[in-house]
Amino acid sequence: QAKSRNVSIFFVNIDNIIMIGDEEEDKESLGRHLNKEFEIMKSGRLKCFLGIEIVDSKQAIFISQQKCVTDLLKDTGKLACKPTTPIDPNHKPGEEKEDEVVDRERYQKLVGRLIYLVHAQLEHCLCCQWSQPIPTQPKENSFTSCISDLTIPRRHFGVGILFERDTGHNIEAYTNEDFAGSIVDMCSTSSYCVLIVGNLVTWKCKKQNVVARSSVAAECMAMPLGCM
Repeated sequence: QAKSRNVSIFFVNIDNIIMIGDEEEDKESLGRHLNKEFEIMKSGRLKCFLGIEIVDSKQAIFISQQKCVTDLLKDTGKLACKPTTPIDPNHKPGEEKEDEVVDRERYQKLVGRLIYLVHAQLEHCLCCQWSQPIPTQPKENSFTSCISDLTIPRRHFGVGILFERDTGHNIEAYTNEDFAGSIVDMCSTSSYCVLIVGNLVTWKCKKQNVVARSSVAAECMAMPLGCM
């Protein structure tokens, strides 16, 4: 490695390993060394990892979660659902005092899968509040709201992210805010995305801790999120 200045990188998640590098010989050598200590099974070129499907070429890499979306829709019986607007903007999840309480574990599993699938979607913020171990129990109406969120991946079925090959080093960051978007406590939601040479590499939405008194104040609180 030091003589050739080539780079080899490992991504490890429990017993799943991705190996990428500049030279095939280097990767083969590293694989042989690892195989001396651990039993390793080679599965060839990367096609799927943790529910993310990968299609690559010399010009670009395309990733999508089409299989993950299909599995989620099948498990919840929503494979034939039609794309619709996910949540009524005037609805306050959890406010129905007489509504039936649902099983927290079932609710948490659904919310967790939705977060993993589309963690940057603003629509999921409200549902996530009732998945934590707090005194307020998730209600049937909140669970129904999460089920309606399944129309989001259905609407974006087959959509993915394209990473194109480029020799530049430009880094761009964009921030935005949803001023007083939460009708529960009037807090705004910050969001950001970062691109390296035009390729989207990270993004996030986060509810602001305090109530912004103007859209300008909400924007100022959102800006540092994209610089962290």
